[in-house]
Amino acid sequence: MSLSSDHLRCRLATPQDLPSIYSLVRDLAIYEHALDQLTLDLDDYYRLFDEGVFESIVAVHQDLVVGTCIYYMTFSTWKGKMLYLEDFVVSASWRHKGVGQILWDTYVAIAKEKGCALIKWQVLDWNEPAIRFYEKNGATIEKEWWNGKILF
Repeated sequence: MSLSSDHLRCRLATPQDLPSIYSLVRDLAIYEHALDQLTLDLDDYYRLFDEGVFESIVAVHQDLVVGTCIYYMTFSTWKGKMLYLEDFVVSASWRHKGVGQILWDTYVAIAKEKGCALIKWQVLDWNEPAIRFYEKNGATIEKEWWNGKILF
């Protein structure tokens, strides 16, 4: 079954959505075999959301949050404004019902509305369903760039 916008709506997240968003992020960490790397708690989410560090949209069915995109504005020295997609999660029981596409389309519309030149994100090389989804939506999956990080 494919959900239409009549059954599902996407909207900007509010502080009241943060427990559901945090739960979805925790589910993603489990899916990615990285739960031990999730060091933020819900209080951190409230604080960082309030500080404007990140924004989020949620997909809602009735009063249930079934998916989210977490993103923030950043900058490309070659292209200009860029909206970075930090996490894109749909609850396992709601996958393959059109929720991801509605979230994705909403996220892309927000990036265009903000005047972004591009959107960017990461995907794990073993996450074939996600890679297929992104490619179906016209994405180029860059394989020549390696991630670098320093944890504090």
